[in-house]
Amino acid sequence: MSSSSRLTDMVDFDQKSLLISAASIAFNPLFWNIVARREYRTHFLTRLFGGNRRAACYFLAATIFSLGLFRDFLYERALRHQPSHPLLSTDLATYAGYALIAAGNVLVVSSTWALGITGTFLGDYFGILMDSMVTGFPFNVTDAPMYYGSTMSFLGTALVYGKPAGVLITAWVFLVYKVALAYENPFTAAIYAKRERERAGQKGGKKEL
Repeated sequence: MSSSSRLTDMVDFDQKSLLISAASIAFNPLFWNIVARREYRTHFLTRLFGGNRRAACYFLAATIFSLGLFRDFLYERALRHQPSHPLLSTDLATYAGYALIAAGNVLVVSSTWALGITGTFLGDYFGILMDSMVTGFPFNVTDAPMYYGSTMSFLGTALVYGKPAGVLITAWVFLVYKVALAYENPFTAAIYAKRERERAGQKGGKKEL
């Protein structure tokens, strides 16, 4: 039996719910990156909220959070329509799944606590910059705790449900987040680099006076 036939035995690719779940996973970071970059360049959300950039950022945060909940709903719905596998339908796999979900949530929640709402949900693009880089937990464990924590939760859910399709979707989540980071990190770094240049310029101007 070929590897491709074994995969089709474990994952039902004819289920539209699987494709819908995969599409929603790819859509979310694409959406928030497009919207945030447009906000950075045009301030369209800030203008929509009467110049209140913090309210605009909270609106985007609520939107991203809601999309995340809907994405999770679609993922669990997709798993229910997929075949289980004996190797994943054991107590050990279930306990490992719950452990991954718990650890992933710790990374996500502690990251949000450390950064705050604006720091977590792209406040940099609204001009709401943090005073200094956060280096404590969980950022002393990983540079992207939100993304890796979310990936761990996806994998944990796959194990709890005992679904190979969930493991496959988790690999897709990991890939999507790696691509998102490749676009987000340089852009965010450029925003803070611009602020440092402006600060240096202001200091230089004061010295000349």
